[in-house]
Amino acid sequence: MKVEAALRSVANKRRLQILEWLKDPTEHFPPQVDGDLEDDGVCGLLIAKKLNVSQPTASEHLKIIANAGLITGKRIKQWTFYKRDERAIKELKKRIAKTL
Repeated sequence: MKVEAALRSVANKRRLQILEWLKDPTEHFPPQVDGDLEDDGVCGLLIAKKLNVSQPTASEHLKIIANAGLITGKRIKQWTFYKRDERAIKELKKRIAKTL
């Protein structure tokens, strides 16, 4: 993981909000027809709806966070479900603390 890319990915309030919501998905999102909120992650469409943005806009935010390694995507049927990569987030925190 590149610290710079990860920091850039969370320098946007919407992307930071997504990470916060994904910390406790059952608190922030309704049950899904496909995919378990905890095990599989949250459907990108639910994230877009909660952000009050279009699906392509949400997808771009999610892509940036995923490319930084802070979330993972899982395909179920035609949908992509996202969840935090806690190991990567812990590593990022450790590297930031070490650098600063």
